Order: sequence, then C-alpha cells, then structure tokens
Amino acid sequence: MVALNMTVDSQTGERAVRFDIDALVIAGWAGRNREAMEHHIAELEALGIARPKATPTFYRVSPSRLNSDPIVQATGENSSGEAELVLIAADGDLYVGLGSDHTDRKVEAYGVTVSKQMCDKPVADRVWPFSEVADHWDSLILRSYVIEDGERVLYQEGSVDGLLDPRDLIKRYTGNDALADGTAMFCGTLPAIGGVRSFTTFEAEVEDPKLSRTISFRYDTAILEDVG
Repeated sequence: MVALNMTVDSQTGERAVRFDIDALVIAGWAGRNREAMEHHIAELEALGIARPKATPTFYRVSPSRLNSDPIVQATGENSSGEAELVLIAADGDLYVGLGSDHTDRKVEAYGVTVSKQMCDKPVADRVWPFSEVADHWDSLILRSYVIEDGERVLYQEGSVDGLLDPRDLIKRYTGNDALADGTAMFCGTLPAIGGVRSFTTFEAEVEDPKLSRTISFRYDTAILEDVG
C-alpha cells in the first residue's frame, strides 16, 4: 500500500486528502478511436514491441510505484513518459487526476508487463471529483511536453474522446460499474507527436475547458548507469 497526499480541487473549494492505494492498474491499448490506437500500436511496433493480444489490456503494477516526486530514477536511457488520466476510488467516491505511465522502452520490447513494473509512475498532487467532469468527459484535453535540445516541445495533445470512457474501462476491468476503494487506474494515452522517444524532462496537463481549470505537473528523470 502507498499513501498519496493530494488536494481535491472541486467547485466548492479545496481540501486535503490522503488516498491509501493498494491496487494499481494500467489500462493499455485503451483507444476508442481504432485508427488512433492502430497508429500508437504501429509506433511501438517500430521499437520492436509486439502487438497486444487483446484491447484493452489491464496490467497490474505495484502501488509503491506511485509518487509525486519531482525526480524519478530509471536505469539506462531508454525510458519515457506518457500523459494519462488517472482514476482513484476512495470511500465510495471516484476522483480523476493526472499521471505518467513512465516505461522502460527497451524492456517493453520483450515484455510489456515487466516494463510496466520497471519504472515509477509519477502523478500530479491534485484531483477533481469525477462527478464534476462525468457529463463533459470527452471535452477534457490531454497535453504533454518534453525538453529536447533545450527547447520545450509539444509531445502529445488531444481530447480524451479518442480513449475509452472511464466507466467503460471500469466495467471491462471489474465486470460491474464500480472500482474498488483503494484502486488507482491509468486510463490510456495519446499518440506521441513525432514518435515515442526518450527524454529526461516531462510535463503533462489536463485541461477542463468547461470549468476553466487545469491540473499539471512536471518531473525529471535521473539516469542510473546500466552496468550490465
């Protein structure tokens, strides 16, 4: 179990909350738009990563991988992040936040499940009540940026209407309409602009244009030497 200290940002104000997470689920290949998902599968195939046997696929990862640290450590120079919305179930309520499915791409080429466990999964320290965005979920916009050659470069951008609705994801995973308390679920990602690649600085944000608010975070990757 891991404890995440976060701020719930709601229309009625802010409050501090502690989420005790004992299950972490990464929903992979979670595209609603088959063409966009095929594009993402193809760009990963170019890195030697095999096609999934089923879509979506749910990967279980140790919840200890979740953190809000500004620096994460990764072995070698082959890892990269992906912006994803994150569902958190607690005390009968559902919240939505933002995270990065940071993954070792070299390991992913021979074992996706193993690669998901290799790296920390950074998350923003702010969430919204899911009930406040449920009726306009498809209008939420995900973006991410990376630093390349000293420049801030747009890496991902798009509305989440290309991804499966979270209520659909929950039903496919649990067989019912509820996510168990203490569960965090990453909800899928968008294709990378210019292809998946490695970098050491990653920024992500989710914009709610209807309620004029944004959740964002940034982290750096400290590279640990791969000595074989």
